[in-house]
Amino acid sequence: MFSSRLDWEAAPNPLSLLAEQKRAAGRPVLDLTESNPTRAGFAYPRGIIEALADHRALRYDPSPRGLASARQAVADYYAARGRKFHPEDILLTASTSEAYSFLFKLLADPGDEFLAPRPSYPLFEHLAALESARIRQYALRYDGSWRIDFSTLEVTARTRAIVVVNPNNPTGSFLKAGEWERLESYGLPILCDEVFADYPFAPPPPASPRGLTFFLNGLSKIAGLPQMKLGWIAASGAGRQAALQRLEFVADTYLSVASPVQLALPALLASASRLAGQIRERTRANLDFLRAASRDSAAAVLDVEGGWYAIARLPRTRGEEEWALHLLAERDVLAQPGFFFDFEEEAYLVLSLLPPPEIFQEGVRRILASV
Repeated sequence: MFSSRLDWEAAPNPLSLLAEQKRAAGRPVLDLTESNPTRAGFAYPRGIIEALADHRALRYDPSPRGLASARQAVADYYAARGRKFHPEDILLTASTSEAYSFLFKLLADPGDEFLAPRPSYPLFEHLAALESARIRQYALRYDGSWRIDFSTLEVTARTRAIVVVNPNNPTGSFLKAGEWERLESYGLPILCDEVFADYPFAPPPPASPRGLTFFLNGLSKIAGLPQMKLGWIAASGAGRQAALQRLEFVADTYLSVASPVQLALPALLASASRLAGQIRERTRANLDFLRAASRDSAAAVLDVEGGWYAIARLPRTRGEEEWALHLLAERDVLAQPGFFFDFEEEAYLVLSLLPPPEIFQEGVRRILASV
């Protein structure tokens, strides 16, 4: 009756069920999975609501690539970071997920494939499947820092592009020197997800792409405003104009980006640095605490170069799911096991660095007491 594209398991996992039961019973849970900045106690800059009240939003003036003023604001965002994009190289979307779906539509026929990293977002398989495409994974290996294992990156006649997340989620790793050039040597378009790029813990290695590259970003992480539903694709390299013309056709079919947020975008991006500064300060402080607290414990904190997450490697006395369920059942701490992100080995926990320090620190203490 239903499309095979929706043929996946929808039942809640045991960890989610236990968390729901605890909350329903009124038991406080220290949530170290929080990824929503609007629920993490940050002080948002004044003027955000006012920026959405522009009277011009009452007039519908559809523009498939996005309003010129909004695309100029995105170009200005990149210029402030030493990167040059013309507004005509930018196409607005309602989210980064929609940007992926547009690019999968642009590049793939049914049955084609995209290469994506492992560990990483658990969302790629679903986004590709909805476009009748598939994901093949290449591995990131940890040897004190995360690197691409190019022996696992296999290009076939049906491979249409390579996806990179820079810095990666959840490993927090940037592409290393030379990796970008090696990826370009395959002669495929690169889809570069940079949603966490404004949150480095150390300066990332420089990259100078030459081939056709699509950079994805948006308000969700830059401004801590996932509810505003605005992202974008910034294209560079040979062939970008032909690609953007086709993407414009896709975007014109949906016209999904709301006018109020487009009109507000210059103001939202201008104020984003204040919220981003708070996030950087908190994630750094939480990471420093985690490293210091675990120094003499049986848990090891893996190197992280950017983003909102840290990874703790726990003793293999329990499996990952068993560790996560034990911590929630006995210690009231919710953390994500590594297999949620396709870690190949055990036992890892993925910890969000966004929670307020008092919640994060107490959660870490309870984890280390269990270890």
